[in-house]
Formats: sequence, C-alpha cells, structure tokens
Amino acid sequence: MKRLLIVAGSDSSGGAGIQADVKTASAFGVYAMTAITAITVQNTVGVSAVERITPENVYGQIEACLTDIGADAIKTGMLVDAAIVEATAAALKRYGEGIPLVVDPVMVATSGAHLIDDAAVETMVRELFPLAALVTPNLPETERLTGIACQSRDDARAAGVKLMAMGAGAALIKGGHKTEAVVEDWLFRPDGEKVFAEARLDTRHTHGTGCTLASAIACGVAQGRPLADAVGRARAYVQRAIANAPGFGAGHGPLNHSVKAE
Repeated sequence: MKRLLIVAGSDSSGGAGIQADVKTASAFGVYAMTAITAITVQNTVGVSAVERITPENVYGQIEACLTDIGADAIKTGMLVDAAIVEATAAALKRYGEGIPLVVDPVMVATSGAHLIDDAAVETMVRELFPLAALVTPNLPETERLTGIACQSRDDARAAGVKLMAMGAGAALIKGGHKTEAVVEDWLFRPDGEKVFAEARLDTRHTHGTGCTLASAIACGVAQGRPLADAVGRARAYVQRAIANAPGFGAGHGPLNHSVKAE
C-alpha cells in the first residue's frame, strides 16, 4: 500500500479539503495521512469562518508523519498564510527530500471565499514551487500567479512555461472556469504538453473538484504512474464523481468520492 501525506485545511461539510483528500486516497487504495492547516466553518453555500492552526503545529504534524510512516507522495492544499507556507516548506525540505510533491495552490473556494492572502501566494511561489513535481492551478489561480489572462491555448502555454520558470517541475492548468461545452485541462512539462478534454457536465455539484483532482493525481504519482497517466486517470475519476454526485446541499454540492477509481 502506497502512502500519501496531505497538508491542507479541514472542510466541515466534507466536500473539499482534508475530508475530500482522505476519501479520494481511500478510493485509490492509498493510505492517507494529514497535516491540518486550518479548520473552516463551511457548507455548500459558503465559508463563514477560518481558524488557523499554528505553524509550529503544522510543522510538527508533517514531521511526525514523515519520520515514522513516511510517504510516497505529498500533496498540499489550503495553506492560509505565509507563516504556514514557510513552516510547510521547512518541514518538507528537512523530512520530505526526494518525495514527489503536488502543490494545489488553493486561493478561492468554489463558493467564492478567499482562502489565502498575497503574502502567502508570494511565499508559496518562492518556497514551495521549487519543491513541486506538479502544480495544479485553475484559471483564476493561474492568472493571479502569472499575470497572464488565459483566453487561448497559446495564453495557457505561456502561463505553463512561466509556472515552470517559477520552479515547478510541471504545471496542470485546469480550464473548468471557462464556459465552453468541452472542458480542457493543459499539462505542461519540460519535454512537451498534453491536452485533456471532457464534455462539460451540467451540474451545480462541483464543491471540492480541485482538491479531489490534485489528490487523485498525487495517488497516481505515489503508485509510480507516469504523470500524464496519473492526470488522465484522476480526471476520469473526478468526472465519475461529479456525474454520480449525491445531490446534497443548497449550493455547490459535493462529489461522490465513493465511485470506483480505475
């Protein structure tokens, strides 16, 4: 059994964050460990409060997991502020050397709530991107990180090149925020690029899609799959999870993480 360490915030409604990450890892048969960065008060309608965990505690959680059980991959999600980003990076540099890292630069919740400040974003780029095998920003996050408005595939290509120039080993730019009938994601690596495309599902049940996708990719990386294969399998899982959503909540409902991961 492969091992995945997840560094992220808790979602009380269970659709995103640590809860989605753990359920996703279980679907892929991967053992999940967690370092919780914040406790949020949220549901499908929105985020009403965020209580930050101390950076020392986050560092300690990472240290405890990696010095005992170890990990085959690490995934980061919501990191709240610059101090927590710095603590996470310090712990990974000391205890996570050689373990592939997937960085999901969580900035805004599906409901629209902002989850990280500008200083934290700058620190993430400086401290975590050089450690990352892959970063997985959506379009608004990509534009905030690179300053490039991704209106076309050429724009996305320029943004992908810039993300790698920031230190990331590869970049998956997620196109779900566009409105076309076909959703495209673009994977950029130093040796080339690959486009993934799926028909857009007409649904409001998209809470936690970014967290779920990044964790599913990290599971594939932990299991030794080539990156493009890990991305393709993860996208197929997310599509099934959206298509089979349980229909909960009055807002952006959660996915069905119990669907089969092939």
